[in-house]
Amino acid sequence: MTETQEEWIKKRAYALWEEEGRPSGHDFKHWEQAKKEREALEGSAASADGKEVKTRPKSVSTPRKNGAVKVASTKKAANGKSA
Repeated sequence: MTETQEEWIKKRAYALWEEEGRPSGHDFKHWEQAKKEREALEGSAASADGKEVKTRPKSVSTPRKNGAVKVASTKKAANGKSA
């Protein structure tokens, strides 16, 4: 049996509610989070089909104590070590 998008969201929202200890009054928050997760899954499935391509960032910035930002490359050097 194929599960509809709404059924998946309903089950995921319920699981989120349980994971948080079954708090009252958080149903909308859990529903919206489940909806966003489903949309993200559908987006990644579309990229696997070649419809959408997502790229990784080429560098990562790290904030320093003095406010400066260090940018570290994720590329590997010729010797196989990160630059």
